[in-house]
Amino acid sequence: MKLYKFIKRGPEWFIDLPEFIEQGGSAGDLQMVDGADKMLDMMAGNENAVMLYISKEPFEGADLLSLVEKCDPYIGGGYYLLKKYEGEDINRKMWLC
Repeated sequence: MKLYKFIKRGPEWFIDLPEFIEQGGSAGDLQMVDGADKMLDMMAGNENAVMLYISKEPFEGADLLSLVEKCDPYIGGGYYLLKKYEGEDINRKMWLC
């Protein structure tokens, strides 16, 4: 399990990975798009940052993502479905890589 920080700059969300930028990566590559941004808006409420624990293994209190479509290797990542968030049905699909 690892803790990740997501930051909203204007209307756009980015994962905070300073080590990626230090190694020559582009901030644009860290932008959360295609549904992940909407999920972060929902989680953040009126805040401009969200901290999330993420793990490949389920853990107590976690909301589960299900892989519904694996993307072409050129694109990377896949589409995931978050059926419930904090006990409420939301059925939100998003792309993550």
